[in-house]
Amino acid sequence: MMKRLAFLLILSICFVGAFAQVNTKDVGLKLSKTIDLPKVKGGFDLMAADITGKRLFVAAQDNHTLEVIDLNAMKSLKSVPGFEEPKWVVYRPESNRLYVATALDGMVTVLDSRTFKKIKSFTFKEKCNNLRFDAAKNLLLVGVGNTFGSIGIIDVKKDKIVGDIALSNYPKQFELVGNKIYINVPATNSIEVADLAMLKVITKWKVKEAKENVPMCVDRFHQRLFIGCEPGKLIVYDLKYEKVIASLDISKEADGIYYDSKRSRIYVSCGEGFIDVINQINPTRFISLTKIPTVKGAGTSLFIPELDMFILAVPQYGKNKAEMRIYKPLD
Repeated sequence: MMKRLAFLLILSICFVGAFAQVNTKDVGLKLSKTIDLPKVKGGFDLMAADITGKRLFVAAQDNHTLEVIDLNAMKSLKSVPGFEEPKWVVYRPESNRLYVATALDGMVTVLDSRTFKKIKSFTFKEKCNNLRFDAAKNLLLVGVGNTFGSIGIIDVKKDKIVGDIALSNYPKQFELVGNKIYINVPATNSIEVADLAMLKVITKWKVKEAKENVPMCVDRFHQRLFIGCEPGKLIVYDLKYEKVIASLDISKEADGIYYDSKRSRIYVSCGEGFIDVINQINPTRFISLTKIPTVKGAGTSLFIPELDMFILAVPQYGKNKAEMRIYKPLD
């Protein structure tokens, strides 16, 4: 009898192990295509997508180019040179315009998205980094600063800078929710909340759980703000009650965070060499689903829900070539 029970126990352990292997082989995201960019040197910063035309615009910061990729044919279309360390891209389909923020010259350059010819540029005091577009007000918000910090405001209808919001230090990623702008300010380890109508910071939240808060994203339906910090933390804020409701361990060097509302998931691309996939069980409970191995230094990403694509930018270093990895979310 004891031998039989031991046999059944061993069999059940083997079965559970095999089951776990099957279910963790392709979990959360599955790599479907790799697009080589052999002429690109160094790393990348943020990307934007043309949903209708199925084009991807990538800021190749170290290469000083804007890379254009065909997401239908899964190949490189064009490399647009002449940018002083491009950091962020915004595409506006209604005007066929691209807005490219650059660090070394503190500019936002406007291009025709069909010809890639320069239309005009806006010059700020220092480094331009993150961009966000307010479609309701036709405003482009610009993260500005290196020795100081502000959110610059461009009226895209008037084609002019119309104001700014002073911050305590330089901003990293930020999100616009209604009239409120939630801004990561890593130098002070805080989130500054600004009012777009009042053009000023109205409150500050100290990030006590971790440091170097850089990437963020929003679950607008549940009013949740996700913040990536070091050394490997995902902090979740309840925007209604302005408090932390969850803290999870993730991989280090988080650079991109995206919320998949269809699957109630969070994707975090980390420079340590992983994509962390987190399940939102309910509005207050989150669990880690899997860590997908990638490449060290590959932190830049973009999730395109309309195309059901998660795109990871893999930098060129040493003998490794630059590439875009296209992942398919798994249900």
